[in-house]
Amino acid sequence: MHFRNATRAQDLAVRAQIARTVFRRLRGLLFSRPLEPGEALYLERCTGIHMIGMTYAIDAVFLDRLWRVVATVESIQPGQISAVYSQAYGCLELPAGTIAATATAVGDQIEVW
Repeated sequence: MHFRNATRAQDLAVRAQIARTVFRRLRGLLFSRPLEPGEALYLERCTGIHMIGMTYAIDAVFLDRLWRVVATVESIQPGQISAVYSQAYGCLELPAGTIAATATAVGDQIEVW
């Protein structure tokens, strides 16, 4: 899938996978290699994430059902836990530095195809 910040005219991910099943969402990025620029994992039905067992930092963009950004977490480190964002429907996990590089902010509209 492709995730683009329409508000900023910036690509967030051009090669994103979607985690829909309970098992896939629980596994997330555990045991994976670090994400490359343009890669991402979108977790459906996700209001918070943890980095327990991870070996690299990521950026997290929490989105509502209309693909609007409701929260951003930059460079969440291994072992950390994010806040819970009740208004979020899903979380887009990106390489660390993507949020800053694209100036993604709360309220931005994301396009997905």
